[in-house]
Amino acid sequence: WLLSASLNFNFKRVLSKMLNSFTNQLSKIKLPNNFDAFMKSEKQDQLAVVGIAGASVVATALVVNSLYGTNPLGRTWEIMTTFSSQEKKRNIQVNDWIDKYNDLHDDEKVSLDNRNESYTTLVNAYYELATLFYEWGWGQCFHFAYQLPGETFKQAIARHEYYVAGRLGVSSGDKVLDCGCGIGGPMRNIAKFTNAQITGVTLNDYQVQRGNELNAAAGLAGRARSVQSDFMKLAAFEDNSFDGVYAIEATCHAPQREGVYSQIFRVLKPGRIFACYEWCLTPKYDKNNELHRTIKKKIEEGDGLPDMATQQECVNALTSVGFELIEARDMALDNTYGADPWWLPLYPSNNPFTFRFQLSPLGMATTRAILWFMELIRAVPSGTYKVQVMLQQGGWGCAQGGYTGTFTPMWLMVARK
Repeated sequence: WLLSASLNFNFKRVLSKMLNSFTNQLSKIKLPNNFDAFMKSEKQDQLAVVGIAGASVVATALVVNSLYGTNPLGRTWEIMTTFSSQEKKRNIQVNDWIDKYNDLHDDEKVSLDNRNESYTTLVNAYYELATLFYEWGWGQCFHFAYQLPGETFKQAIARHEYYVAGRLGVSSGDKVLDCGCGIGGPMRNIAKFTNAQITGVTLNDYQVQRGNELNAAAGLAGRARSVQSDFMKLAAFEDNSFDGVYAIEATCHAPQREGVYSQIFRVLKPGRIFACYEWCLTPKYDKNNELHRTIKKKIEEGDGLPDMATQQECVNALTSVGFELIEARDMALDNTYGADPWWLPLYPSNNPFTFRFQLSPLGMATTRAILWFMELIRAVPSGTYKVQVMLQQGGWGCAQGGYTGTFTPMWLMVARK
């Protein structure tokens, strides 16, 4: 027993040293900013990048498909080919769009007021670039949820949606608005759960097209539909036209909460309910704390937000437009009975067979190398690597915000018109 324990300990120690050494060597490789710079870089750097990326692709092909029966490589290939075709169909240049998006978050180039004024450009560019990555890595429901004992991630996501839908008090056939629907994952689940008629709005045209494709595939074309609309205006809808309105981690994209809340108030029938999960800074956030400021900035940069609000600012905005507040609380503080917190899926892990691996130092280096290789052989558009870096920053910010308790993506507010 002692010999076995000693060998096991020594093996782990040697493996840890090897991984640390490998990570240090990867960090020394100079990744050029574009293909031309790559061709002009040192030959050993070129060989290292291509070699590591090629080896990573081969290793992934051999190991992952042998361990999983869900065809992850097939889905990966699908997103890569879709991303390439999307650039042509949507008449966009990924590299140009990500550079412009990053410029909007550069405080030396754009002020906060200008960023708020450009929120339609900011949010549309973000989701044009990020939607495919979200669907591939997270699923069709672009939001968080804590897990209870025995729950899978998918079950926790559905429970989180059913809870907010249950607060609306709608009946079969009622008209409900999903304010910021993404590609409609929650809309489809809630349509099945309530048997209501759900209309989802999103600023991004690609999300509308993708959402309605998935609605039809789910047999819900008559009960769930996506339309393109700016939720700061909602001009396509008449006053008092919905029996309930919900928003799941979406109105955080609004430059001013009063703007979106006032539009929701207008289209909601008197006496009916609006319920939402908001992204908020918690009372633990200290604007004088450098780490806290970095967390806030990374969340904004990586998630397409003009500026984050506090919990009290959201409550004040909601009541200022006429709503009667029924309940407001941070569901991230709910008792999970020892199960996983909402931020754990984004916390780094050294297990190469989990989603969290890509957020570890080794995983980030490997992902960078793979995407550089894919760009090099023209399998994905130029700029794909930059999009992934941007999303990883947002993931780091959300995980650290959850770990430190300075940020919550599930500030629940329930209000009556």
